[in-house]
Amino acid sequence: MKRSLLLAVVACALSSPSAVSAEEVGVRHTEGLVHGFLVLRTMEGNTLAEGDLTEFAHGDTVTNRLVFHFKDGSVHDETAVFSQRRSFRLLTDHLVQKGPAFRHPVDVSIDTSKGEVTVRYGDDDGKEKVTTDHLDLPVDVANGMVLTLLKNIHPDVQETKVSMVAVTPKPRLVKLAITPGGEETFTIVQSRRKATRYDINVEIGGLTGWLADLLGKQPPPIHVWILGGEAPAFVKSEGPLYMGGPVWRIELASPLWPATADVNAKN
Repeated sequence: MKRSLLLAVVACALSSPSAVSAEEVGVRHTEGLVHGFLVLRTMEGNTLAEGDLTEFAHGDTVTNRLVFHFKDGSVHDETAVFSQRRSFRLLTDHLVQKGPAFRHPVDVSIDTSKGEVTVRYGDDDGKEKVTTDHLDLPVDVANGMVLTLLKNIHPDVQETKVSMVAVTPKPRLVKLAITPGGEETFTIVQSRRKATRYDINVEIGGLTGWLADLLGKQPPPIHVWILGGEAPAFVKSEGPLYMGGPVWRIELASPLWPATADVNAKN
């Protein structure tokens, strides 16, 4: 009887297409010229990589690039191009992850105008494979621009849902459910500030999501802290960099001059 019930659920899931609703995030703060320094650490505080976040705008089109260079030679490099006319809309995204820090190297390109997702990846035998899938991409695809969206979501909004292309390595659409988790206090030198923590849960729809939940393999939640006010800013995040990956922490990094480094070493 249990086997029959399982087969019935599987048949129902396969025959019922999952509806994908789009929820664009409106532009409250326009993006511009940015160059920030980041550090990637384990949850125990061990430094894994140093990063640069750069951004520039030409008219209503913004190019955002995030690069992490790992101590072991691994690289995470993602460039997203999006428009900011009344709402944020992804145009293209290119993600490269390679090196021992990543279970499988990937090279993913998304073109929303064509509805194409091209994936270059290494299989278990180390051979490179290239696939191009045509997906019905909604207008709220958030790849490469989650931090931008969080700066424009009002903390009083109970929940915001956007779409994301997840690569496992076959691309598929998932939902990101974003909810505010309240304010938390941090300090800069001796000044106390408050940041809003946003909790992001990955919702895998259809049969795959049902099985993932059943087997306890749902992706862990992602937490991002955003400083509010007239000029919102990213403060910290905790979550995996790829599906099935470990939880890592991303924080702002401060430049150290030689004299400052010597003083810190003495203390």
